[in-house]
Amino acid sequence: MTPVDGRTKTPGSLPRETMAGPIPATGNRVFMMDLWAIVPYYTAYLSRALLDQGVALTVGSITYYLDPDCFRSRGVPLDPGPLNIIGGLRLPKLPRRLLKLLEATINLFALTLRFIASPPEIIHVQFLPLLRSRAPMDLWFVRFFQRRGTKIVLTVHDLLPHDTGERYKSLFLDLYAEVDAIICHSDHVAARLENEFQVPASRINVIPHGPFFYDISPSGPAEILQSLPSEPDRTLFLFQGILFPYKGVDLLLDAWQRVEQASSDAWLVVAGTGSPELLDQLHQQVLQLDLRRVHLHLRFITTEQLVTLYRAADVVVYPYRAVTTSGALATGLALGKAMVASDLKVFRELLTDQENALLVDPEDREHLAAALLLLANQPELRQTFSARVREMQYGDRTWQSIAIQTRKVYEHVLRQATSGAALEM
Repeated sequence: MTPVDGRTKTPGSLPRETMAGPIPATGNRVFMMDLWAIVPYYTAYLSRALLDQGVALTVGSITYYLDPDCFRSRGVPLDPGPLNIIGGLRLPKLPRRLLKLLEATINLFALTLRFIASPPEIIHVQFLPLLRSRAPMDLWFVRFFQRRGTKIVLTVHDLLPHDTGERYKSLFLDLYAEVDAIICHSDHVAARLENEFQVPASRINVIPHGPFFYDISPSGPAEILQSLPSEPDRTLFLFQGILFPYKGVDLLLDAWQRVEQASSDAWLVVAGTGSPELLDQLHQQVLQLDLRRVHLHLRFITTEQLVTLYRAADVVVYPYRAVTTSGALATGLALGKAMVASDLKVFRELLTDQENALLVDPEDREHLAAALLLLANQPELRQTFSARVREMQYGDRTWQSIAIQTRKVYEHVLRQATSGAALEM
């Protein structure tokens, strides 16, 4: 492990032979914990890469109900406990959540009995869905086995729950203080963990977020595209992802009104799911602004359709108000797209304004509209940005490299445990 600016950062430029060649199998027994499949694609890609690196890994996740093949198609076996039923069923939101809670309770009880007899060396937590509830059983589970000697590694996908301000900051301060090691995806987030959440630099590990869906072949013409004009000079802009207020789709629609007034061949597709209230607000906003070249596809699409949509898009847009990390951005990078994104520190670690993307001030609708129009009117600039994104050397951003870096974190916390035990003797 190499110290970088006071934090622990695994090497980002490993020699090609080190990355490509086999490494000795490890005896570590790691339980990858995402019991409700909250971040299924991240868990699936990382787990596959760790298994390929010889880590003795058990993946504690249920089937992802929107994509039952998410894990199976990548050869990742699941073992969340004795039950994995609800993820395979298409149910309304409330019954699904209640049944997932019941299923998770049974699984946690069974896992507790199993791990008392044979505990894992490491629990790698991806998400604790019950953390903010009055009965955070998943947190109690993690704490119980930490006291029994299991090391806890936590991946920080969101520093705080989005759109909640600092309501839960004390809760996350406690969580970040308790775990043995933290993995985050950018230097900016690492600095915030250290400065705002008082996490010792020695426990923070910066490991990049890997690309999604680069391994999936696009399907035939997606339903979304069939509903749009097929003129060869049409410019297609895309926003895709799970919809939350912090992602700024309302800002994008406001800016798009100016685009429609100034450009006759630009179309915008907004594809994603979200709360019924937010989806209704977006429909109403499109009507109120009288937008004629916006297609709202506000429901789940398969990964094959998603790849088809990304490949068809000329520009992808990330008008976020705030961000900790972005799987959608990782997809845009992996598929080599021209991009417009908010000028946020996390994005600036990957994108450079006017070089491989256009960065705009968050909340500045006029600036966003100007960037959209610039790319709508300059196909050569779109092609330049796309080519530069494709040329980016991912180096430590391949899942193979990410797995090696993650394994080094595992080895580090286990060495610390061994050293601590030796000192106590």
